[in-house]
Amino acid sequence: MDPVAFKLFGLSIRWYGILIATGMVLGTILAIKRAKKQGIPEEKVLDLLLFAIPAAIIGARTYYVIFNFKSYGGDILSMINIRQGGLAIHGGVIGGVLVGYFFCKKHHISFRKMADICAPSIILGQAIGRWGNFINKEAYGSPTDLPWAIVVDGVKVHPTFLYESIWNFMVFLFLLWYDKKKKFHGELFLLYVALYSTARFFIEGLRIDSLMFGSFRVAQLMSIGAILLASTFIYIGRKKS
Repeated sequence: MDPVAFKLFGLSIRWYGILIATGMVLGTILAIKRAKKQGIPEEKVLDLLLFAIPAAIIGARTYYVIFNFKSYGGDILSMINIRQGGLAIHGGVIGGVLVGYFFCKKHHISFRKMADICAPSIILGQAIGRWGNFINKEAYGSPTDLPWAIVVDGVKVHPTFLYESIWNFMVFLFLLWYDKKKKFHGELFLLYVALYSTARFFIEGLRIDSLMFGSFRVAQLMSIGAILLASTFIYIGRKKS
């Protein structure tokens, strides 16, 4: 499948960008509806996202460049050209959460409540965005003879994008179901972090294009840290509640 969906005034519009934008739009609509139920005005959610989404993109790109720095040979323009690919979800979440925290603090909004509101939107966006990897023929796994393998450059490989997308959709549905059962504000977001990171740890082990830190896969290290932190805070939160 051609990665370019169409051209507009000579500019190539890629499917990857369309899918990411679709995930953002659907996530925004969902977050607004959920925020209204919590008594948070629509404009506050939109204001937050106007800052958090660019921060997430910058964080995702910065994270990718840091762990792939040598490949750019000091070319600053290539480092900031996201159209060449290279966005890491861990960096995106970190960037978005940091900006979201300071935004909520400034506007006297409960950060933990807002994090719970946005958690299903985040994982939904990830589930949709992963299909951009399929179209770009990237983020795939090692060779396999499994019947659901995809063919890349004549080789049958694990469709790791599909594994993650399916898991993310399942987590999305679980978070919506669990929302009314949560024990404290912030638990939904922590569950998102723990559940996503658990799957990412195992799926990352199948990929052949992982960002590396020495002999370790960066995403796996981040996943382990995220699981431990999220689990600790869930335990503390439930004990207090």
